[in-house]
Amino acid sequence: MGQGKRKDIDGSQSVPCFYGKELRFQREKAGLSMAQLVEGSFYGTSYLSEIERGQRRMPVDLARHVDQTLGTDGYFERCCEDVRRAKQGAHASYFAPIAEAETRAQAIDVWANALIPGLLQTEAYGRAADRASDPFARSDEAEAKLQARLSRAALFDGPERPEYWAVLHESLICEPLLPPTEMAEQLDHIVALAEQWRVAPQVLPWNSGTRSLLLLPFMLLEFNDEPALVYTEGPYHGQIVDDPALVKRYRKAYDRLRAAALSPEASLALIKQAAEDYRHGKRPVLVERSPLA
Repeated sequence: MGQGKRKDIDGSQSVPCFYGKELRFQREKAGLSMAQLVEGSFYGTSYLSEIERGQRRMPVDLARHVDQTLGTDGYFERCCEDVRRAKQGAHASYFAPIAEAETRAQAIDVWANALIPGLLQTEAYGRAADRASDPFARSDEAEAKLQARLSRAALFDGPERPEYWAVLHESLICEPLLPPTEMAEQLDHIVALAEQWRVAPQVLPWNSGTRSLLLLPFMLLEFNDEPALVYTEGPYHGQIVDDPALVKRYRKAYDRLRAAALSPEASLALIKQAAEDYRHGKRPVLVERSPLA
């Protein structure tokens, strides 16, 4: 980036911005370029640049490297926890890194078998899902969690929105979590996103021959300048998988799921018909498809 394009960092905007500004100050005080500061670590200059701009939290191992290189006596390692909590917001601690990673992703591929993915949920569906998983949660905490999830969908409106592909198990369409009218609105929401070319949904028939993955929802995130990640979760936990060999296996598994699903066109027609059925008080009919298909 040329000197004329350099932007000042407003440290008052957030905790990550505050520490990013301090990182830049200490680096420049030491007379080091970003390349010189990350030399000997596992990170690149673009990664460090995003930390300095408050767009990404600093991993502990990089913070230790920075402290050692700059002689800052453990300052940035101690700050990591403050930044982590600030970036987490109302998200669960195990999901916060993924919520952050979504904003940088070039492509997001989702397999959903238990709930409609958070980025596709309406407010009514999200509230019902939260109530089902934690019926005794405090109302203010539940509302903060819901709004944090709904706000993530803003990434679909950005100029560099990711390519988002979702394979949805048919039960998510035909076994409603909501009353018929609200379920129709949820399906209409998915249709609207698809017709605006923001998402590409596919429906996996209930009797598809992909049994080995039916109990494991997961998300694949791919980036322009960093390795791909896989995220899997249950109702109360989540796990990030970054081992390249395992990520490759998940990619192949997802490709099999997508191949077994209905085409995007047929899937969209099915979702539209299901929404219409709910509006007329009818239960959508499961797709009849050979288990060998």
